[in-house]
Amino acid sequence: MTRQAATGSAAPPHAGHRAVVLGASIAGTLAARVLTESYDEVVMIDRDRVLGVTAPRRGAPHAVHAHGLHAGGYRLLAELFPGLLDEARELPGLSIRDFGLMRWYFDGRPISRAETGLLSIAGSRPVLENHLRSRVAALPGVQVREETELLALTADAGRERITGVRLRSVSDDRAYHLDADLVVDATGRGSRLPVWLGELGYPRPAEERMPIGLAYTTRTFRRRPGTFGGPEAINPVASPAHPRGAFFGQAATGDCRLSLTGILGDRPPTDPDAFLDFARTLPVADIHDAISDAEPIGDAASFTFPASVWRHYERLDRFPAGLVVLGDAFASFNPVYGQGMTVAARQADVLRCHLRRHAAVHPRRLLRDMARAMAAPWIISTRGDLDFAGVPGPRPARVRLFNAYQRRVQYAMSRDPAVTRAFMHVTGLVDPPRALWRPSVVARVLRHAWRMPAAQPRTEERSLTARR
Repeated sequence: MTRQAATGSAAPPHAGHRAVVLGASIAGTLAARVLTESYDEVVMIDRDRVLGVTAPRRGAPHAVHAHGLHAGGYRLLAELFPGLLDEARELPGLSIRDFGLMRWYFDGRPISRAETGLLSIAGSRPVLENHLRSRVAALPGVQVREETELLALTADAGRERITGVRLRSVSDDRAYHLDADLVVDATGRGSRLPVWLGELGYPRPAEERMPIGLAYTTRTFRRRPGTFGGPEAINPVASPAHPRGAFFGQAATGDCRLSLTGILGDRPPTDPDAFLDFARTLPVADIHDAISDAEPIGDAASFTFPASVWRHYERLDRFPAGLVVLGDAFASFNPVYGQGMTVAARQADVLRCHLRRHAAVHPRRLLRDMARAMAAPWIISTRGDLDFAGVPGPRPARVRLFNAYQRRVQYAMSRDPAVTRAFMHVTGLVDPPRALWRPSVVARVLRHAWRMPAAQPRTEERSLTARR
């Protein structure tokens, strides 16, 4: 298959012979798919066994918990993987849903559900990831080197260009060098790129952190008829008045999976009875009722996420040629907002557009373009986190205004499906946050604002302490 046939359009400029992608999770897989259009060979490297793996693995232990691909990400993936929608419907543990028809609860209130036309994929991340990876691995010129560890980046004599990577095969402990015209770091939150840049004489990027102290605990239960009482997802979103949240949906086995969330050190327990007690504190009784006498399958799994982190590579004055960073290695987002896979899709789309405009990768320009694509999701998640009084960080007037208006938007969603549609277009990363400030939306929000109950005191920390 030619590059033109693979893309379904005129072939982009040829950028080089070999691209090496470090990391074969969602971000690395999407980058590899894009690079097949511009490079003769694309080699994906991962320290885990990844081909055919549909279960959580060492390099992605959080994959057991609830995951979703927002509509904005689905639209981009559909361009890269024609036929994805029909294929996803046949995969176990994945559900294709209209974003506005799920049972969402904000501040304990159910939204007015509305057809939005925004399709999202929810369920098992390992299943979706394996499917996409398998499709990329089947493309001409693609290699997947499993159980291979990255030892170091290699550079030219002047340390101006990355020329390849040093690798070690786990099976036979053999170390070797692999030349590359482009190296992509998609190794996730544990990326060692700041250290390697320092060793090559480059400045380390400044880090922007949003501490949230998030914890997930997930259990799978045997599904029974009528478990969900309607749409197959119940999602009470955490708020200052109700800081405990949940994602209740379908598991890869066809059973049901409940992920409980806590913030600021409030960690959902793994003990079965304590897990049920935690679920009882949710503002939606249906979840506890559904699992109180349901048969658990396997043990509970926990995951902690201390902080969202943006490594500002785009601000560096110097950056080596032949190197790109994306995914969580660039910025990791509070997973409660479900943005990670969609942000990775946005970054892959930026990379694709960059390669179609230029005959080679210009890293600093590309990183700045990626940063612009990440700005809106970062604003949504970090400003939302700052609505919790216990989260440290400055709250200038624009943040206070943003959150005050968001609370009124979320109240209006409980009464007006048109507001639901507008909100879901923003949280689904289809429309920018400013879309909620369109006059027609503001008028609907203000129409309902006078009915909004007085704000409860910001006592989430005291409330959590009382529950323990």
